[in-house]
Amino acid sequence: MKARESSLLPLEDAREAALFFVVGALCFLAALAALSAKSTYGAARAWTAEVEGEFTVSLSGADADAASEAARLIAGLDGVDAARVFTDDEINALLAPNFGQSGLPADLPLPRLIAVTSEGDAEALGERMSEALKGAGYDAAIDSHTEWAGDVRRMLGISRLIALSIVALLSATAIAVIAFATHAALLARRDIVDVLHVAGARDRFIASLFERRFWLLGLRAGTVGALVALATVAILIALGRSGAERSGLLPQLSLDFPDLAVLVVTPVIAGLAARIAAGITVMRSLKSVM
Repeated sequence: MKARESSLLPLEDAREAALFFVVGALCFLAALAALSAKSTYGAARAWTAEVEGEFTVSLSGADADAASEAARLIAGLDGVDAARVFTDDEINALLAPNFGQSGLPADLPLPRLIAVTSEGDAEALGERMSEALKGAGYDAAIDSHTEWAGDVRRMLGISRLIALSIVALLSATAIAVIAFATHAALLARRDIVDVLHVAGARDRFIASLFERRFWLLGLRAGTVGALVALATVAILIALGRSGAERSGLLPQLSLDFPDLAVLVVTPVIAGLAARIAAGITVMRSLKSVM
């Protein structure tokens, strides 16, 4: 069978070099988009897990001792895991991006900040903290990080939808290109198909020749695209680790088992898509042209 397939549809065809390049490039982009979507999802999920259940309490007109008393009051509430007062160095670090390393003048009054970590219902706990601080005579403003986490989750859903749309578009483009190339290859070998029909070959047999041919082409092109994506991710990881600072808000690419699974599955999907597209295109062309 292999010898007959090789003689009917030669494995080497210069006209398919461009198709090989296009399919490989599409597989590279699809794999990179899938890995980026996974990394973005992981970074956002880790960030929201850190900030959910956290509060920042701002005390106006309170000195260090009063802030410490307020922190102990908050720590004693049900559902609060910990409460600590921000140091002056930490406050200056928060202000540094806007006011420089020197911070604000010492005589300018700043509110005292308390970081609170908790579990359970954030809204109910926020109300209890507000009532407790107000009852103790503090002028406090409570900021719940849960609202920010909700914004991140919404942006996460949008980013995943965009990434999946890109992957679907690239896959559809690859299938369309393969279908067009299969139809062109069929028309270029019209004489061979005529001879096979005269010899009594069934349409299914003829279609199988093209299916195997484009299955191998898609598999090879997908493998090349996945390997290039692997090299690209490895370079990006090396560059990310060489940086002095890394932001927890930015997605960090990795090469764990799910990432490697994406790269392994990419050429298989490309080969199957090429095989299915080739088979459908050939069968339709044989019924309409022959």
